[in-house]
Amino acid sequence: MSRPVWFVKIIQAAFPTRFHVAAAARRTPWFGKLVNRFLFEGDNVIYLPKDDLIRIHQPIAQPEESVLPSEIAAHFIEEANHLFIMDKCLCREADDCEDYPIDIGCLFMGEAVHQINPRLGHHATREEAHAHLMRAREAGLVHMIGRNRIDNVWMGVGPLGKLLTICNCCPCCCLWRVLPDLCPPRSARTSRRCPASL
Repeated sequence: MSRPVWFVKIIQAAFPTRFHVAAAARRTPWFGKLVNRFLFEGDNVIYLPKDDLIRIHQPIAQPEESVLPSEIAAHFIEEANHLFIMDKCLCREADDCEDYPIDIGCLFMGEAVHQINPRLGHHATREEAHAHLMRAREAGLVHMIGRNRIDNVWMGVGPLGKLLTICNCCPCCCLWRVLPDLCPPRSARTSRRCPASL
């Protein structure tokens, strides 16, 4: 059963305290372990850097054999049978972000999307999902893709293996900016943290 919207609003209201929670977790090891177990255990996330741009009137280096980050995101969309787009980014909305669009929320994939409260967004077609991520890239946001326990917790969906998240992260409000402080062991295992400047 999905979480009621009032529960999500409580989580969102507490979001600005994330750095205080991180400080408390650093000072009190047992609290840090509790936070890690409840919110981050089992996570497997990676940041996809922005696609490279070709600059006008600049020499072009020999192309390398590499996959563009946007192609990785597109691959997962094509493989997914269940897609759900959040109406808003809860992180940016909670921080009253003025630099990046609040109405570009996460994209969720997998069977667990059917448990998400429909008042938080809508089920999407592959075409809508591709357009959503294109809009995010054009706004200067960076995709983070992975399985995040915290998404299962705040939305009340599961199991963990049935939900894949593509967040569209900004450098100012992203929840994962606090990860190195809140959960250093988890941060060390994450392939790429949210950079200070995206």
